[in-house]
Amino acid sequence: MNFKSLNSMKTTIKTIALLFVATMMLFITSCDKENPDRPVISDLELGISDNHVAYAGADLHIEALIEAEGRIDVVEVEIHQEEGSSDEIDSTFTEFAGLKSTTFHKHVDIPEDTPIGTYHVHITVTDQEGYQTTVEDEIEIEELADEEAPEITISSAPESGTSFSSGETITISGTVTDNISLAGLLVALVYESDNIADADVAGDNTAVIVMLHTHDFDDPDETEFTASIVVGAENDNNMTPAAIEGDNAWKSGNYYILVKSKDAKANWAYLDHYPIVINY
Repeated sequence: MNFKSLNSMKTTIKTIALLFVATMMLFITSCDKENPDRPVISDLELGISDNHVAYAGADLHIEALIEAEGRIDVVEVEIHQEEGSSDEIDSTFTEFAGLKSTTFHKHVDIPEDTPIGTYHVHITVTDQEGYQTTVEDEIEIEELADEEAPEITISSAPESGTSFSSGETITISGTVTDNISLAGLLVALVYESDNIADADVAGDNTAVIVMLHTHDFDDPDETEFTASIVVGAENDNNMTPAAIEGDNAWKSGNYYILVKSKDAKANWAYLDHYPIVINY
């Protein structure tokens, strides 16, 4: 091979190499444009204290942190057995639409006739630009025969009709026990004139002021609790603190404290109301 031919070959190789690098850079740039920051799902919890167990006829506690630069559009939960099975539970949640980040906390009902066994859980977040992220995990759905509700004992509470002014702290303490396993505890301050049924007092009810809300228990059959709130506080004491404004904004009048608890089979216990007066 003469010198001229060798130089020509080297030039050709360099040209091919440059074309290859340019093509790869174009491909990477294209991929970057087609794959922006997708939603991120982290800190997933399934079941009571993240035990990955649910019970037929009760509900499954689900909690996760969601971050979406493109803003959340919809969150979907799918629970199913192996492919081909007709036993599937689907839930769609749209109340988080427009948020860039949120703590997703829901309780998905497990029908009484759901067959026991291992199930796959898929949680999919779709943002407002159409991009999706899905995380997967497994749970066991089991049978649980339990008709006994938790027992709530109060050790310290305001006397009936006690008056509280702005800046003062309202506190109630006690113990909750269950024969098998606790699954939830809620202490809320309710404005009497709103006439809210005890069953409708919940952590996601924006008309009440949450003093304490938890689904995590170090001892599943017994826990001590203390719930408190400062009159005039900007935020409540929910699992993810929320602003006290709008429907549950502080106002003067008659309130009552409600303590309620449920077990793993969704048997609820309610205590009598503890009436107080707020001068705001």
